[in-house]
Amino acid sequence: MVTLRKQYLVSRPVYSEDSLAEDHQKIHRLHKTPLDHLKEYLTCDSRRAKNAVLSLLPIIGWLKIYRVREWLLGDVVSGISTGMVAIMQGLAFSLMASLPPSYGLYTAFFPMLTYFFLGTSRHISVGAFPVLSLMVGVVVTRLVPQNGPPANITGFEGLSPDQQRVLVASSMTFLMGIFQLAMGVLQVGFVVKYLSDTLVSGFTTAAAVHILVSQLKFVLGLEVPGISGPLSIIRTLEMIFVQITSTNICDLVMSIVIMLVVFIMKELNDRFKAKLPVPIPIEFIVTVIACGLSYGFKFNEKFGVQIVGEMVKGYEPPMAPSLEVFQESAVEAFPAAIVGFAVAFSVAKVYSIKHDYIIDGNQELIAFGVSNIFGASFKSFAASTALSRTAVQESSGGKTQVAGLISALMAMIVTTALGFLLEPLPRSVLGALVIVNLKGMLMQFREIVYLWRKDKPDCVVWVVTCLSACLLGLDLGLAVGLGIELITVIFRTQFPRCSTLANIQGTDLYRDRKDYLHIFEPIGVKIFKIPSPIFFANIDFFKEKLIEAVGFNPLRVLRKRNKAIRKIKKLLQKGSLREFFNQTEEFDFKDEEMDQLFNKNNLPSRINWNAELPVDINVPRVDLHSLILDFSAVSFLDISAMKGLKMVIKEFIRADVDVYIVSCDEYVLEKMHNCMFFDMEILTSMIFPTIHDTMLHVLERNDGKIKTGTVVRNIMCSNASILDLYLNAYFPWGMLLFTIVWSTVVVHSKAAQQT
Repeated sequence: MVTLRKQYLVSRPVYSEDSLAEDHQKIHRLHKTPLDHLKEYLTCDSRRAKNAVLSLLPIIGWLKIYRVREWLLGDVVSGISTGMVAIMQGLAFSLMASLPPSYGLYTAFFPMLTYFFLGTSRHISVGAFPVLSLMVGVVVTRLVPQNGPPANITGFEGLSPDQQRVLVASSMTFLMGIFQLAMGVLQVGFVVKYLSDTLVSGFTTAAAVHILVSQLKFVLGLEVPGISGPLSIIRTLEMIFVQITSTNICDLVMSIVIMLVVFIMKELNDRFKAKLPVPIPIEFIVTVIACGLSYGFKFNEKFGVQIVGEMVKGYEPPMAPSLEVFQESAVEAFPAAIVGFAVAFSVAKVYSIKHDYIIDGNQELIAFGVSNIFGASFKSFAASTALSRTAVQESSGGKTQVAGLISALMAMIVTTALGFLLEPLPRSVLGALVIVNLKGMLMQFREIVYLWRKDKPDCVVWVVTCLSACLLGLDLGLAVGLGIELITVIFRTQFPRCSTLANIQGTDLYRDRKDYLHIFEPIGVKIFKIPSPIFFANIDFFKEKLIEAVGFNPLRVLRKRNKAIRKIKKLLQKGSLREFFNQTEEFDFKDEEMDQLFNKNNLPSRINWNAELPVDINVPRVDLHSLILDFSAVSFLDISAMKGLKMVIKEFIRADVDVYIVSCDEYVLEKMHNCMFFDMEILTSMIFPTIHDTMLHVLERNDGKIKTGTVVRNIMCSNASILDLYLNAYFPWGMLLFTIVWSTVVVHSKAAQQT
């Protein structure tokens, strides 16, 4: 990489914010009031109505530009490929939701119909998602356990256990859709931004562990009841290992073979995806083969293999959700709504960037909310998207949601006409397909090492989220993970890495003095930077770090000086300090004024506190004369922080330290004015646009306080006034040194000639 070495020279006056405002007129903008925003929002005209319709029905936008000859064939091929995967995943994921497999086909059909019209993504495949299926299954298992009576819900009367489970799943999905629709209407799609990639990664990894454990009973052919609640994963593993000797060998062998074959073929699909026109539908192929073998060799009768069994043919009439289930599942439905949307939006965003089109988060919430409400009315369960299924739809040539519609039609064909062909399918095959599709989520464990090296707080979020979701359950785990994430954000802002800056020689750049070798810090000047907003929670930390940086506490210095003034008053009255203070009048201090530590008017300005004082008077020496606060990273100040900042600045000012604030954001500066931050002591003239302007001003103002020979004079470049100062400081000494050296050389030369 070529390092830039170009030079630039800027010649301009040294500006403070006041002088900058004098030379360059600023436009004072009128900000809209909340009432103005409300009026604008409620105003309706033909243009806004048209935009609202286009926003609510995105299909109008992309259907107008649909290129039939170029896109239709790709969408058809993609829809067929995606449909085969969606059918298999629907059957498999329905087992995770503790539902009969045929209802997974409902989830592959109904939600897609409404998303086709309302969704803004053209590539995601809407349908069952393993994490959501598992979250639904937790509620289903809790309300309708396999061993024991169901929950006391009126709507369960007269229903079989399977029908009760379907009612619970569809009701929870309906409530989940209501949550999503409400968030979309209220325009709160930003809520998913609080779920960082790290948190989602840890959560989905824990979900993958739960899914893996839940499918072991199908792979091993064991009868293990569904368990929900904290530590359910440990109790499930305990029950599996207790029955491990009863493993069905046929199920185990078949599952291992299928997992190996599918894994190898998926790797080949990934490696040769550039050469393959369509990914090999290995899941569909092994399912057909397994169905044929199971039907031909009577696996169910000869080896006791559990099969899918009777499939529901056709579609059942709509069903109203249960309000009692709403009450029982509200705690799980809300995080499921957030997770389902967050995953779908993340996947949709990846493909929208790749194919250069825009997706709307709020409209996506509306689309998924309506899809889940509509699907739940027809007994489907929670829908989102699956990365593997979406990858098939995009890589096989899908351009629009026409591919998704065709995949839904394939699910409809299987449900209405071909479902009986899947009845002999062993459930262990579906479990094996689920497990082999967990590879991507389980491989996220590798992120722990990367995060630990790059960002330890993020690593803590990942590990805590994963462990809590594994041990406490997905709903509580997500809440714990979100809490830990917010704690890390608070930790980063409440305890930022403050630094003391110094000048890089020959430039107008200022960096942390600990990070560079050859760097110059002017004597008597401190540049302090806080890289975060200042608010009520970190104002005390800011004070502590500032006092640590300057090396003294101004409040203690003022107290010491106040005590010294008391002694000076007494000694002056006795006439024993005339040799220290040459004055004609005496100090006149009232006792009550002595207690006002913060009023500089009470301090005798004629006393040089750094000079030699009488033996009985000890006052801390303050070598600092200028303090520069870099506010370039301060994005806001609240009222509490402003009061604390004002107090600490006044303490330094009354301790004879000039305080400057530089690179202050316009919003922060405006708020300072509005909150009466400036007064007779804290003036607007202390605000400067850059550190360099401030340093030039400090050097000029404190010329007598800074020693001539210090490296302070080297820090300013390309400035006439400082160059003159530099020459005035060094040139006489240089000429004197040159004269002495030259005289010595001449004398030695003459002596050598005489010799």
